[in-house]
Amino acid sequence: MAVHNEAKVGEIAKTVLMPGDPMRAKYIAENFLEEYKLVNSVRGMYAFTGKYKGKEITVMASGMGMPSIGIYSYELYKFYGVENIIRIGSCGGHVEELNVLDIVLVDKAYTEGNFARNMTGVESHLVDSSSKLNEAIENTAKEINQSYVKGNMACTECFDPYLDDPYLFINRLPKEDKIMGSEMESFALFYTAKHLGKNAACLLTVSDSLCKNEELTSEQRQNSMNDMIELALETTLKL
Repeated sequence: MAVHNEAKVGEIAKTVLMPGDPMRAKYIAENFLEEYKLVNSVRGMYAFTGKYKGKEITVMASGMGMPSIGIYSYELYKFYGVENIIRIGSCGGHVEELNVLDIVLVDKAYTEGNFARNMTGVESHLVDSSSKLNEAIENTAKEINQSYVKGNMACTECFDPYLDDPYLFINRLPKEDKIMGSEMESFALFYTAKHLGKNAACLLTVSDSLCKNEELTSEQRQNSMNDMIELALETTLKL
């Protein structure tokens, strides 16, 4: 039984889009879905189930950080029969190749943290996304002519701009993993999916660039994600 979700079994679709922000979940439902209804509001973590071009999907917020998305994704997979979760969020860029507003499809997520050891007792710091979902996203991007960058992300426990010296963290990252930037949820999502035999992917819009000293405003963060949202929604039609 889910502790943090009041939706009834059957009210959540097999495929879920998962932004961090509850208001972004509401925005997606209101602007992209038909016949949608609110199925969860526990702790303000909104979930809406509706139809996109006739396909039933759910959009549910995850909150911020690995513990939060770990809880919500686990419950979706374990108690509601969800098969696919696509996280849609923002990230910071660490490399020159990434520009603000670029869309990143995450291949692997790295963390210094102990999420995996907490969950399963296994020491793990690098985890793959679902090849099935990534292939569907890449095929969809080609069909709708949406550009993207595919690469690896660091999943952090602190918000980069609040670190005393972000480069102390960046310089510790394994060079062989070719990490392009950072966000705060993908490792927990990917690891939970892998542990439960489910599928997970992550699409991110670059909201700031450390090496270029550029960033979006709060308003731009809210309103500049439509290309990424549409790519995720169009992908759901293939699942």
